[in-house]
Amino acid sequence: MRPLIICFLLSIASQELVMGNGELRFTDSLLNKYSFRLQFKITGYDSSYFNPRSSCSIATLSKGDNTLRIHHEEGFWKIETSLDKTSDIQEIYDLKVKFILEKGEARQCLPSVDMIFGNWNQSNYLLMPGSAYNGNRYESRKIAYSPKLNDHRDIGKEKRMIVADIPRLNISNGPSFIHARSGDMSVPSAGFYSPGKNCGFWMLTKQGGPLGDYGISFTENRQRDKAVLNLSPSVVRELYKYRICDNNFPSDDKVPDFHVGDSVILEARLYFFPATAIQDIYDKYSIIRQEVTGRALPAPSIPLSACFRLQQEKFNKYNFVEPLNYYAVGMRENFLQDWQIGWTGGMISTYPLLFNGDSLSRDRVLQTFDWLFPAGISPSGFFWDSGESSNDSMHWYGGDIRRPHTSNWHLVRKSGDGLYFVLKQLMLMDKMGIKASKSWKEGAQTVSDAFVRLWKNNGQLGQFVDSRNGEIQVGGSTSGAIVPAALVLASGYFNNPAYQKIAEEIAEYYYQNFVRMGITCGGPGDALQSPDSESSYAMLESFIRLYETSRDKKWLKYAEEMSNQFSSWVIGYNYSFPEHSALGRSGILTTGAVMANAQNKHGAPGICTHSGSALLRLYRESGDKRHLDILQEITRFIPQNLSHPQHPIPGMKNGWMSERVSTTDWLEGIGEIMYGSTWAETALMLTYTEIPGIYVFPERSVLVAFDQLEAVISGDTKREIEITLTNTWSESALFRLYVDSEEKLNSPLEENYLYNCQTLILAPNETKTLKFKK
Repeated sequence: MRPLIICFLLSIASQELVMGNGELRFTDSLLNKYSFRLQFKITGYDSSYFNPRSSCSIATLSKGDNTLRIHHEEGFWKIETSLDKTSDIQEIYDLKVKFILEKGEARQCLPSVDMIFGNWNQSNYLLMPGSAYNGNRYESRKIAYSPKLNDHRDIGKEKRMIVADIPRLNISNGPSFIHARSGDMSVPSAGFYSPGKNCGFWMLTKQGGPLGDYGISFTENRQRDKAVLNLSPSVVRELYKYRICDNNFPSDDKVPDFHVGDSVILEARLYFFPATAIQDIYDKYSIIRQEVTGRALPAPSIPLSACFRLQQEKFNKYNFVEPLNYYAVGMRENFLQDWQIGWTGGMISTYPLLFNGDSLSRDRVLQTFDWLFPAGISPSGFFWDSGESSNDSMHWYGGDIRRPHTSNWHLVRKSGDGLYFVLKQLMLMDKMGIKASKSWKEGAQTVSDAFVRLWKNNGQLGQFVDSRNGEIQVGGSTSGAIVPAALVLASGYFNNPAYQKIAEEIAEYYYQNFVRMGITCGGPGDALQSPDSESSYAMLESFIRLYETSRDKKWLKYAEEMSNQFSSWVIGYNYSFPEHSALGRSGILTTGAVMANAQNKHGAPGICTHSGSALLRLYRESGDKRHLDILQEITRFIPQNLSHPQHPIPGMKNGWMSERVSTTDWLEGIGEIMYGSTWAETALMLTYTEIPGIYVFPERSVLVAFDQLEAVISGDTKREIEITLTNTWSESALFRLYVDSEEKLNSPLEENYLYNCQTLILAPNETKTLKFKK
């Protein structure tokens, strides 16, 4: 039985809020549309019972007042408030609240601010970037990691979206809330779109203060006609907190004590704006995401060329499997680290090794192709899902063999990834003068045809198909988001326009049924259909590929919308880790880490598993530099996480990269990592392969250093641009240079456009100045 909760309500009054010298006032239009008001409270907790609420004192401001006092148990609090309108033409407000304990003592309690929306509706779309999409208000099943649906009533082609036991608003009756840490989100924030009121809202804040991370929670009332967004100076989750696939892990949050004179400050920026679609809150977010935290790129670390030298050595020493002669995904500690066709490596990893590697690597890539084709294709026409070798023989698996009923469930995105990157390599071989085997081409065509058949038979691709016959086992999702891009390449490579037509049909289906609804899901094979960054980015890749080949402006619009949605997964600030944590000791700066999904709540070095090149392609077509900024954040972040002889990460071997950048306590702990070799290594190699180290667009006066060096525009006139580059690394490094122009924009970037491109070698600490005509 929970302890009795006692609440005291002080000075309740309606607020007529209009801007005036820091006085807490809003306009009537905001009150009418949002029914918005602020409330201040002190809440007591009982840590001996895992932090249930034991008492609560609440106050609201009377008209014209900006100071109030609360008496809570033995403590007497003063609350100073201010609200400043930051724009004459937009409804943007800076809120600052200071709680001061003037008298008495306050043990195991927490001050906080409630932002109350009285015109709430369950149809509203709640977005907590990187954490909750549509409030994660979907069907849920409590299944331990790695979750796979196990009830026959949930399995099939036409089923509702199902997530694991993740933080979420309730799709049914009963309590409905999300209690989060600021580090749960890619930027500490929460927003929503109200279709009934045609309006949107964002609250942006910072990571925290002297008491640690801020708490950010969102709660709906029983009738679902009122909602409260709460901001607190410390994280106290009542009774339970989230731990992977489990919302009922006992809360171990520490409730603070206060003494006379102690104070805490809460600051947030509030945005109220018109909105007519879910996309509008993503578009707004992409503009404002760093307005409170600021943008601070990590300092240059290991140049991409130095990273690749070490990674090539590691892949040839540890990943190549003889005598079968193929590149394994990882260290082969289990079947998923031995072989997967896509998602975490497989035929994705061979691409950068073929592109950048020495003769040994290239020979081994070709041997991997011989090993894969035709043996690696299942009876369904898709690739085998995974496999492992033993006693010099290969055992191919149709799915996750850890559960009997999923042993033939093939994750659709794996064959999509495999096909996409196999085709990239076949096209690269043409450029390199390597004759591709007939079986390799026929294999790629077989998989392409399997996707066409899947689409024509079902009008969707589903998430999992049976490797034996290609029938959908789990439907829905955007697991196959990369498939349209793969079919676009297949259309060009095999000169078959039918592939392009099917690609357009699939992409339109995804846009209408998922993207327009603000959701991409089903990319990872270990997260049911939780919203995820992987299918979000893959969708962008497909949309921009379709625009480049068709020149239909619709696809450019879709790509721009998708980029703004994807930006919600990219950490936009530098999280302050505990100094004794693994990431704290390594000095990792988090701007540019990519949140994985709403279940596996960690950032990651890179996109799983892509370079991000679609963002560069989109910038060239749209001219919107925000796409370049997101890409630069991602590319500059990744190399910090590589364990290198000159940058060792304790517990990690040279060439290893952990996939975990944990800014919340979902599993290992804040700032702790998973020790091992992961797909992030491949994402880093892809970055070196597909992203120029230095991108210059003289006519637009644009310079972006995607690689690890300092680059500034040192001169800019109507006729030319001058740039200054400095290699901060302790060794000579090679940097790839791409100079763009308005004339080059007449055609898309060709496949493998950086092969034999212009390069620049800089000695340690060398500075070089270059000039380019406009």
